[in-house]
Amino acid sequence: MGLCFLGEYKKTEFVAETHLPTENGGIRFRAYRTTGSEGMLEPIAIVSGNVGQQSSAGVPLRVHDQCLTSEVFGSLKCDCKSQLEMATQYVKEHGGCVIYLQQEGRGIGLANKVAAYHLQERGLDTVDANRVLGFADDYRTYECVKDILTDLKVTSVKLLTNNPRKIDQLRGAGIDVIERLPIVANTSLHSAKYLQTKADRMGHILS
Repeated sequence: MGLCFLGEYKKTEFVAETHLPTENGGIRFRAYRTTGSEGMLEPIAIVSGNVGQQSSAGVPLRVHDQCLTSEVFGSLKCDCKSQLEMATQYVKEHGGCVIYLQQEGRGIGLANKVAAYHLQERGLDTVDANRVLGFADDYRTYECVKDILTDLKVTSVKLLTNNPRKIDQLRGAGIDVIERLPIVANTSLHSAKYLQTKADRMGHILS
């Protein structure tokens, strides 16, 4: 079981919105609260343009899962921070939404993610490291995204992703994904194996 696991999904409700000044300009920052039978998480939606103000179709959307190691501490082992920055800039320029979810390490939690990193230092890739620790390849779920998009009056999306599983998960949750928009970050010496594993073993489209 992943440490971010909520158990049986119940609901996601809007809490509050604020204008958040950042070093890259101001953003609309909307907080939500997701509850399940075994816990609670607090997703964030960064919205731009007319999103939330009127019914909208074909809205650019990035559903982004938390990566504390890169986004806060600057780790170069993955492309998560770059993807978040690219997506945020894209929706600022084109209108759209970035939904930020607390699903660290594909849902296994931060401490287990660090344990997986330790195994990767011994030669395992990200998939095998998680399996050695007794975890499935991916625990992330996206039921809350449907509730957030309903609150924002979004009827269909163009999804910023390289991950076919995420498209399937969102469609399975009742979200109309009409197009995939690639979001490919630059590869570094430190992230090359991680990205190759995504492509070879998890089906990510990185071309």
